[in-house]
Amino acid sequence: MKVSELPYKRVTIEEIRSVMEDVIRRTREASSTEEILEAREQYLELYKTFATASSLSYMRYSINTVDEFYVAEKDYYDEIGPQVENYMVTYFSALLDSPFRAELEEKLSPVLFHSFEVSRKAMSEEIIPDMIEENKLVSEYSQLMAGMEFEFRGEKLPRAVLAGYFKSDDRDTRREAYEVLGRTLEQHKADLDRIFDELVHVRDRMAKKMGYKNFVELGYYRMGRLCYDEKMVAAFRENIRRDIVPVVSRLRTENARRFGITDYKFYDDGVIIPGGDPRPVGGKENIFASAREMYHAMSPESAAFIDMMLENDAFDVDSRKNKWGGGYCTEFPAYKQPFILANFNGTAGDVDVVTHEAGHAFNAYLIADNRFALDLGCGGMETAETHSMSMEFFAWPYMDKFFGENAAKYRYMHALESFSFLPYGTIVDYFQHLVYENPDMTPDERDALWLKLEGEFRPHISFEGMPYLEKGTRWQYQMHIYESPFYYIDYVLAQTAAFNFLLASQKDYDDAFARYLRFSRHGGEMVWTDLLSEAGFTPPFVPGALSALAGEVEALLEKIKV
Repeated sequence: MKVSELPYKRVTIEEIRSVMEDVIRRTREASSTEEILEAREQYLELYKTFATASSLSYMRYSINTVDEFYVAEKDYYDEIGPQVENYMVTYFSALLDSPFRAELEEKLSPVLFHSFEVSRKAMSEEIIPDMIEENKLVSEYSQLMAGMEFEFRGEKLPRAVLAGYFKSDDRDTRREAYEVLGRTLEQHKADLDRIFDELVHVRDRMAKKMGYKNFVELGYYRMGRLCYDEKMVAAFRENIRRDIVPVVSRLRTENARRFGITDYKFYDDGVIIPGGDPRPVGGKENIFASAREMYHAMSPESAAFIDMMLENDAFDVDSRKNKWGGGYCTEFPAYKQPFILANFNGTAGDVDVVTHEAGHAFNAYLIADNRFALDLGCGGMETAETHSMSMEFFAWPYMDKFFGENAAKYRYMHALESFSFLPYGTIVDYFQHLVYENPDMTPDERDALWLKLEGEFRPHISFEGMPYLEKGTRWQYQMHIYESPFYYIDYVLAQTAAFNFLLASQKDYDDAFARYLRFSRHGGEMVWTDLLSEAGFTPPFVPGALSALAGEVEALLEKIKV
């Protein structure tokens, strides 16, 4: 069935209350494990229906953020979401506290029960009003960014389209585009600062109501982290600072010299190939035709997947006013249907949609019938991002279909951009740690903090002379910082894993892809660090774990340099 034809029906809080109260009662009063498992089937059916409805409503809102019906539906789920989460955690607690817990863990999964424990630490009925307030603030930010227009050379453009000029081979064009970005953001400075300040304080308030020192610990529990904590992330951050930052800074500075650039500015960071970074040939139609050919060549599983996605029109990639400005993959569990939203702008990023986002969707396709797919999905977000970022690299042999004679240029650009992302992603995460540890920072202090971290992790970049952005405000259009606190480090962790898969594929592609499929099929049955070990890789929290990786990636970049 076409995604546009999938039926939508609101799931009301009254329906949820009726079922969940019955499930919780049956679980608490059960006289056997079998009775608890029977009640669990009732819970899973409800959750599948609710997850599908809320995902459908959000998707239809995000493709048109002024659609009054779906704005109202999204607002409804924002309103009841905390209550639903509280019912779920109450149910999880009934399982955790059950006298049959040991037998349940054996029949189900220790990983599943660990996830229940983490969920219980992330939720309290006391914070429901604060969660509703948080959801409203996130929606206000999303709608502000989606409706923002940037006047560039006589046209009013959405940010996603303006971003296409950030990769122009003409330095003056790049500078002008970033100046437009900065000036337009500055016009909305009061709202951007106010919304974030209110988000920081409502999140801090929730954490303190639950007995935590600040939002950092609660934020980790909300992300469902099952195999690493704040101290391990700090060790990973130090690995990035010590072993990745110097190499990235040297490589990017040396690469800029190929353009004749000796004063590396922020607006130079988006371009890697002299003469202009490669752009896909043939437009949207060729990208999707090439994606079908690529996935058919990869494996029977990926062939069936891409056919299903294209036949069901499971992509929305055209940029337009009032469309949500980012990109994502979601799924509608009742229909076993993934969906991808993006904003094509004519750059290589368009191809990343059918590799990165499709990597997420391919995983959702592979695990749709897994026992714990509803509860655990594919595991943590670091696991999900490993699927997507690794698929970007497994697509390398097929890049001639997308870029023609510039395929080699794309591979070099992609590898260097991905490697350069590691310090940037670390800045985003570290910034959030420091902000939530010091929630009363002023807007100016937050901007100064961002500039300080830029100097530590990307010392080769200067923001000098760039309207608004030179004040340290680049973080304000990194939507995760507002919408999904502490998510961003998952991208960084996953990127290190993806590089391991890339390096393995350079030695034996078929073996590496087979390991990738096994990694992806596990769903939430194993935690990320165990999945990495099974694939033959060292988790990146170990001191010095990235030193060898940095050396191997640098050698690969030198080998494929164009």
